[in-house]
Amino acid sequence: MALSATICKADLNIVDMDRHYYEQHSLTLAQHPSETDLRLMIRLLVFAMHASESLGFTKGLSSDDEPDLWQKSLTDDIELWIELGLPSEKRLKKASGRSQQVIVYTYGSADIWWKQIQPQLARFKNISVYHLDSDITDILQTMKQRNADIQVSIQDREVTWHSQDRSLSFVPQIKVESVNKTQK
Repeated sequence: MALSATICKADLNIVDMDRHYYEQHSLTLAQHPSETDLRLMIRLLVFAMHASESLGFTKGLSSDDEPDLWQKSLTDDIELWIELGLPSEKRLKKASGRSQQVIVYTYGSADIWWKQIQPQLARFKNISVYHLDSDITDILQTMKQRNADIQVSIQDREVTWHSQDRSLSFVPQIKVESVNKTQK
């Protein structure tokens, strides 16, 4: 018998003063059986940090041809490709060629990956890499709920996440920012 996805719902209230984006999103996320609670929460956090009406979750772990999140134009062009984890150079090359902007969020032990991939990233002008420290991810993982009401505010790149009686504030650690940046 195949394992089925766990369905989680989140009401996300976003106040992003850096981008002047103020919206409420009611989201339904499918947690793949092999996806950890941490990865699910990072997907939700990254959605909040880049929220727009056209940003959406993809098939994620179920598809090799899609990122974790993407933003598409009305003509179906990929404007923003967001990867989580430690993608290969081949995957980043593909993403860079298919989209205007690529953003990678690493977490956990990314030092070895970073040392290996950093020289290759110099040739891609539309890739940004951020790292979420374990201090952040450890707290974020404990905030997972099947039905969550979350408030996220962003000002001067500082992200503040409130969920029930817990909160988290941090500034994502920048590894490298793209030259042709179209979106923060």
